Amino acid sequence: MLFSISNPVIKTVTLFALGAFGVLGFAPYYFYPASILSLIGVIYFITLSDSAKSAAISGFTYGLGLFGVGIYWIYISLHTYGGMPGIMAAFSTFVLAAFLALFPTMVGALSKKLGQHPTSTIIAIPVLWALADWVRSWIFTGFPWLTIGYSQVPASPLAGYMPVTGVYGVTFITVLIASVIGVGLANKAKTSVWQRGAVGTLLLLIASGYGLKQIEWTTPIGKPLSVSLLQGNIEQNLKWVPELAEHTMQQYLTMTEQSSAKLIVLPETALPVIASEIPQELKTRLVAHAHKNQGDILVGMIEREDGEYFNSVLSYGSEQTLTYRKSHLVPFGEFIPLKVAFGWIYRDWLNMPLSDLSRGAKYQQPMPVADAKVAVNICYEDVFGEEIIRQLPAATLLVNVSNDAWYGESYAADQHLQFSQARALETGRMMLRATNTGATAIIDQKGYLTAHAPHFVQTSLDGYAQGYTGTTPYVYWGNWLFLTICFGLLLFIWKRNRASSR
Repeated sequence: MLFSISNPVIKTVTLFALGAFGVLGFAPYYFYPASILSLIGVIYFITLSDSAKSAAISGFTYGLGLFGVGIYWIYISLHTYGGMPGIMAAFSTFVLAAFLALFPTMVGALSKKLGQHPTSTIIAIPVLWALADWVRSWIFTGFPWLTIGYSQVPASPLAGYMPVTGVYGVTFITVLIASVIGVGLANKAKTSVWQRGAVGTLLLLIASGYGLKQIEWTTPIGKPLSVSLLQGNIEQNLKWVPELAEHTMQQYLTMTEQSSAKLIVLPETALPVIASEIPQELKTRLVAHAHKNQGDILVGMIEREDGEYFNSVLSYGSEQTLTYRKSHLVPFGEFIPLKVAFGWIYRDWLNMPLSDLSRGAKYQQPMPVADAKVAVNICYEDVFGEEIIRQLPAATLLVNVSNDAWYGESYAADQHLQFSQARALETGRMMLRATNTGATAIIDQKGYLTAHAPHFVQTSLDGYAQGYTGTTPYVYWGNWLFLTICFGLLLFIWKRNRASSR
């Protein structure tokens, strides 16, 4: 081994710092080696642990650093904009970070039980970590923020695996590289055979990823489409003030009528009015301007139907108004889970509008607007790749509308942008993002930004978007390829451990 830390305080600080350092792999920093380096550190300590309990503590401390620093902005949404008392907001943020840290905790504990041989440990840790990230994507409706695979988007060679395995497959490969190095260092593996094997494995994984990045999984269809993505920069604490609603609607109408783009996109809940109550003059002018540009306008609004409210995007310009309704709602933000148990939080501590919405249909069709077939997704729906591909391969273009003003001038909006970049890579489609305060951007089919508006300014991001057709392996298989590989490797480890115990 290179070194060991016997002082528990120094060890705790080191592991926490490693987790915090890993945040640099995510936007807005995009320093993808940071995630691998931080993982090498925690895997080194997990491997050196003399028990499953010690390994679990190492995983938890690392996770607390990663999530505590990585999602600190939850405090801003709860306290600054939600009105929750500072102490309770800080406590709630810590509880969420601690809950998320339980996943690397389980990775540490289970890897000690499965890793009866260095080779088994090298494989077990990335398999368990990837499965943990996947479980986080659906347990309690899912919160896959800071999934390790995102840290490699878009510049890392490992991003080349994204259209094949999806983000969780990239998590597996990223942690595998760190595991080869970390376990090797912990076991003082200096034999020439091991070193050649390790170097060969690393080179193969990196070279394969780079080669996959060169593949054009999808092909252009039709002509490039002129687009305008409107960023109104409406302050969150003023967004739903009734006296300012008319001013907000007029502002977006003015911005819309100044655009000559064929496809104009307004952010999530851009117009602070129920869709059925939109002023007739405003609606008439939107439709007329869309016809003038021979295109369509997508507008984020709240819909009401049979006493239920939906977070929706409506199209204006076509003969018939089309609608997309958000399906994956944010717990405690857009719906109240277990109202009997948690309703008092909203009554006594929080002041969040639209906190009890209804879900849209699970499967919805792309919108045929502006000579494209647009797969709309709202807010953090773009964090769930397996849900985005429900509208594919029919869709030729992805559009996300969001309002990340809830998180102030933190890096939450940039992290959210990186998730959209991953969806573009997975699907081989361009992604357009129209947001209230940022990050408004045009993303190409390789996940790179072709245009990015400055945050917290009122602006219109103008550019062109190309439609694409075709199917990436991820669109075809979803997460099944990644899951098959992981469970196949777990079976391999089990058989190897069983054979060695005889």
